[in-house]
Amino acid sequence: MALFIMILRKMINNKWLELSLLFGLVLSVALASSMPIYTSAILQRLLIQEMQQLQLGSNQYPGIYWLSASFSAQEKQPKHVTIAETEQFLKGKEGRFGIPVQSFVRERATQRYNLTPAEPDKIDINVQRSADISAIDGMENHIRLVDGRLPAKEPVNGVYEALVAPEALTELGMVLNTVFIIKDAGLQEPISIKPVGVFDRKDYTDIFWYNNTSSYKNSFLIDFQLFEKAFTVDGKLNVQSSYWYFALDYKLLTLASADGFLYNDEAINTYMDAHYENHNKNVPALQTLTNYYVKEANLRKMLWSLNVPVMLMLAFYLYMVANLITERQKTEIAVLRSRGASRWQIVLSYAVEGVVLGAIAYGVGPYIGESITSLLGASSGFLEFVQRAKLETALNQDAFLYALIAISASLVMTIIPVILATRVTIVGHKQQSARLQKQSFWHKFFLDIAIIGISLYGLQNYKTRVKDILSLGLKSGDLRVDPLLFLIPAMFIFGLGLLVLRLYPLFMKLLYRIGKRWWPPTVYTTLIQVSRSIIQYQFIMVFLIITIATGLFSASATRTINQNTTDKIRYSAGSDIVMQIHWENDAPPAILFGAEESSDDSSSEEASSDDAAVTPPPKVQYSEPSFLPFTQLPGVEHAAKVFVKNDASFTKGKTNAKVELMGIDTKAFGETAWLRDHLLDHHIYEYLNLIAKNPSAVLISKSVAEEYGVQVGDTLTVGWGNLEPASVTVFGIINYWPSWNPNPGAGDTISVTTKQGTTTKVKKPMLIVGHLTYIQNNIGIEPYEVWMKLKPEASSQAVYQAVIKHGYDIESLTDAKQAQIIAVKDPFQLAINGVMTLGFIISVVVCFFGFLLYWVLSLSARTLQFGIFRAMGVSVFQLIGMLIGEQVMVSGAAILIGMMTGNIASHLFVPLFELSFDPSTQVPPFQVTFDPRDHERLYAIVTVMITIGLVVLGHIVSRIRIHQAVKLGED
Repeated sequence: MALFIMILRKMINNKWLELSLLFGLVLSVALASSMPIYTSAILQRLLIQEMQQLQLGSNQYPGIYWLSASFSAQEKQPKHVTIAETEQFLKGKEGRFGIPVQSFVRERATQRYNLTPAEPDKIDINVQRSADISAIDGMENHIRLVDGRLPAKEPVNGVYEALVAPEALTELGMVLNTVFIIKDAGLQEPISIKPVGVFDRKDYTDIFWYNNTSSYKNSFLIDFQLFEKAFTVDGKLNVQSSYWYFALDYKLLTLASADGFLYNDEAINTYMDAHYENHNKNVPALQTLTNYYVKEANLRKMLWSLNVPVMLMLAFYLYMVANLITERQKTEIAVLRSRGASRWQIVLSYAVEGVVLGAIAYGVGPYIGESITSLLGASSGFLEFVQRAKLETALNQDAFLYALIAISASLVMTIIPVILATRVTIVGHKQQSARLQKQSFWHKFFLDIAIIGISLYGLQNYKTRVKDILSLGLKSGDLRVDPLLFLIPAMFIFGLGLLVLRLYPLFMKLLYRIGKRWWPPTVYTTLIQVSRSIIQYQFIMVFLIITIATGLFSASATRTINQNTTDKIRYSAGSDIVMQIHWENDAPPAILFGAEESSDDSSSEEASSDDAAVTPPPKVQYSEPSFLPFTQLPGVEHAAKVFVKNDASFTKGKTNAKVELMGIDTKAFGETAWLRDHLLDHHIYEYLNLIAKNPSAVLISKSVAEEYGVQVGDTLTVGWGNLEPASVTVFGIINYWPSWNPNPGAGDTISVTTKQGTTTKVKKPMLIVGHLTYIQNNIGIEPYEVWMKLKPEASSQAVYQAVIKHGYDIESLTDAKQAQIIAVKDPFQLAINGVMTLGFIISVVVCFFGFLLYWVLSLSARTLQFGIFRAMGVSVFQLIGMLIGEQVMVSGAAILIGMMTGNIASHLFVPLFELSFDPSTQVPPFQVTFDPRDHERLYAIVTVMITIGLVVLGHIVSRIRIHQAVKLGED
């Protein structure tokens, strides 16, 4: 107990250092615990969103858990016993889905029987009628009567009364109160059934209903208890199927409860397999949940990867603070060693300090991590926040586990300086204090060179992989979660920073010698101080370098990923909205065309088999709808006709090859299409102007030129199908064009036979761009796409409604704006934006505290020196000037080195993120993006940090008294 009290007193004596250490521990724990919280929160949000999209897309409630079972003639036990056992089993499983069950519905159905009218003279007997008898438990509370009345719960004069759907009246050709008789060889006696009412759903949003009423167009629905008694138990009709339907509250489904859901599903599957030969189920949420386990694992890796630079920063901060604490207590440690204390006793006393601080951090950190998660959810870009729905966060077991791991790792970092200090005796300590350390540990063993070498090797490996993917048409796989994409740049930043610091003393010596004769005493003193204490300043310089470089890299990486995602979507679409409108035509239905061909007799088929093989399909005549309304739609700035024929071909001499043909109106296309600047050798407008004056002029892709030796000025013949081709002249060669992907896909290969044998060759996509009017006049008129460029504030929904209002039928639609919104909400995109922003903010905050703490302690250790300067006549302003000079040479140099390192790292390593997007589909090519606003914010934050630091340091210096310094010297 006495030892513990002594440790607490020592902590109180160094309260500011201990609080700084606690601050770092809390941040480390908060950052680590935020990962599982964020993973669960973002996937929970996305899970519910996907469930809602599932409902909108399929018009089916996502919380469905529907089972069906069919009974065979060779049942081992009576059907009612089997059904009762199944329902007892399902009732037991009802509470194990992990989410509330809003409704449990039972349904039975007999086999379908032929119906005979009891009164043939009152109904058309020529209509073939068949139907089953069904029953739904509790349906009376969920229907409304359209006509008639509710059926009796018992047979009336031997006749079973039933409800029917409105569609059943038409399907069975009957009216209400018509009695039908069911006669079958397997029945004990004939059954009479009479429809007495027509029903519809009371509420179309009621989750009680699994099926639409139209699915009961061949069914008579009777009272459920009557069905059970007469058919299930007594067997008057053959019960063929039974259905069970759980309506689950999917909005309360979480990843935590998903395990129970899947386990329960597996148990139900096992039971149904054991008791029924034929059974089915429909669980829309099942596939979504299964996919989410993969997404969760990938997102967890992504978060760890994104946080690598910040983790390194925090580890460095903890080590630096622990080292400062140890440096101040090295004399005490050396004395304890000389008095007989063992190394591990001393280490244990510091470990107890760490455990006390760690316990506080463990109690506070996870809750701060929960708050951090909310910050992540609101980030839409680097240092950008939006008013988005708050993430539903909750502390979970994983959060505390991650917190424990973070504390353990942090304590190890804080104990390392103590272990190193305990190796020195009091004599050794005094010797070290008197000697000037010439080289730091990392420079002595060339760790900077080794780290840079490893990072550059990783860079070269990734560049090779990108090259292979692009040249061979391969897929990158799910490399978006590769931790090396984030670890390698962090290593490079750290290594390059150390390398520059290795050279910095030489620069200082050069600066000193250049102005040796002219430097005033304050500058001379500052240069001497910095030059002789460069090892002492390396910690804070590395600290600043990593902060600035990491901030610039984070900003560039985030901007680049966001911008390239947007560019990919816009390029792939070609314009803001691209739609295909239905054109009226005389093409026969495909099924009819096939039937006509198959109706020929076999002899004629044999006689003309060769001719039939080459007979092309008949030419289809299309009626072009009016294009003018598209240019006048609300919110549309420009519109263009764009004809795309994927299976066209061109001929040059004896060469014939497949090509994609695009027909455009040059002026309208230039106003409407989007293409990133500098993709082409010249601006796209110059290419459009080039071909505008000649109707037969075309542009060809570089792949056509390289593969078949086509040059500008050559004449080609272009066409498709059995239509007459047209001659065109090549006016230009292009690498990219809106909506066209020049990269080969995974299956774009052809076999080439040479003298050496058969090899597989990658076939690159090919494109020819010509005039739409020339193509229509000389080849044929076929449906074209409508490309629209919207005004900045225009609504896509308003455009859709206007198109439909004009009477157009939309066959296909691509909306680049909506695709961008969906991309921003992707969990990986959110993780990148949120974590990069959070990482930078934490880095700046930690760096500020580390910066301030370091300089305050440094000045405290130099109080005697500053007192002597004051006694020698140096004014306060001259001392502050010396401090400013020292800051410029240390902090200012570190900031400049950080800017240089960050920019170099961005240009080298940000392109690696191309692997996250699958380079074969990333068109236009990946481009590193810098936003001046990010630099301005970064520099503003750093300027404020240094300014505050200088104000504090200046205040401390101004309060130094000469007599205090003299007394300190006497002591």
